[in-house]
Amino acid sequence: MKKLLILTIAITLSNFSFSQDQPYNPNANAEADIQALIAKASKEKKFILIQAGGNWCSWCLEFYRLTKEDKQLDSAINKNFLLYHLNYSKENKNLPIFKKYQFPQRFGFPVFIVLDMDGNLLHIQNSEYLENGKKSYDIKKVLDFLENWTPQALDPSKY
Repeated sequence: MKKLLILTIAITLSNFSFSQDQPYNPNANAEADIQALIAKASKEKKFILIQAGGNWCSWCLEFYRLTKEDKQLDSAINKNFLLYHLNYSKENKNLPIFKKYQFPQRFGFPVFIVLDMDGNLLHIQNSEYLENGKKSYDIKKVLDFLENWTPQALDPSKY
C-alpha cells in the first residue's frame, strides 16, 4: 500500500512537472485544439499565436521561459493572443498541421504562426530575427513582432 501511494505521488508530480516545464504535448490532438482556439478567438476578438517546436528544443524552451517571466511579453501575449504550443518531435511531427500552414518548419524551431480570429494564416515568423545574440531573445524585437500582428494593428479603420 505504501509503494502504491509513493507511485501515485510520483506520477502526479511528474505530470505536474511536464505541464509546467515542458509546454509541448506530443500526445495532443493539435487539429482539435486549434479548432477550439479558433472558436474561442472569435468570441474573444483575439488572434492565435502558435509557437511550433518541441521540448527537445532549447530555443523553444527559452522563448517559453522568457515570455512567462517578462511581464511585458506575458501581458502582450495574453491581451491579444490565444497561445498554442504545436509539437514537432519524433513522437508526433503533426505534419498535416505544418502542411496546412505552409511548412513553417523550414525556418527551424521555434517558429511562430499567427492566425486571425477566423483561423486564417496571417504570418509566419522566423524566430532567428528575434534573438539577441546571447542565447536568448531581444525583448524589444519580440514586443515589436507581437504588436505588429495584433487585431488592433490589422484593423483597417486605423489607417
